[in-house]
Amino acid sequence: MNYIETGIDGVWVIEPKVLGDSRGYFMEAFKEAELMEKIGPVHFIQDNESQSGYGVLRGLHYQKGAFSQAKLVRVIKGRVIDVAVDLRRSSPTFGQHISVELSEANKRQFFIPRGFAHGFCVLSDEALFLYKVDQPYAPLSEACIRFDDPTLDIDWPLAPQEMILSEKDKEGVRFTDADLFE
Repeated sequence: MNYIETGIDGVWVIEPKVLGDSRGYFMEAFKEAELMEKIGPVHFIQDNESQSGYGVLRGLHYQKGAFSQAKLVRVIKGRVIDVAVDLRRSSPTFGQHISVELSEANKRQFFIPRGFAHGFCVLSDEALFLYKVDQPYAPLSEACIRFDDPTLDIDWPLAPQEMILSEKDKEGVRFTDADLFE
């Protein structure tokens, strides 16, 4: 696998080596030892999957405190723009974000460490999105920052009127009001 550092410490794009022939393709999607060697220790405990249609925007979600999650995400069907926002006050990239296209065609993965908000916007008719997480879901620690927060100035590829959001995501707080990390 090819591990590509981004402009934010701890956030990585991972490109698998895809072996294809007339039958289709084969790839290794996850190798714990290799990930630990390149990124550092992380122990994933759960895999999650979501299905979404065109225009669905999920995020920007995170869990606070001891329940903060590291994530390894990928798309197995469709295409999304995936975003990670640095919520670590002590970080030189605090408040900055990275956007990456994840798709069934490029097979990229996105590693997002603890201390980040995460969201994605679906650009295909349907997207199947997989998450590996290192902490269980903790509803009382869950938080959401508005996808359209002016401080973050994320350039989502769809107009707001095209986006489909949950009630929770519509009620996300502004970045300046969020409970952030030290």
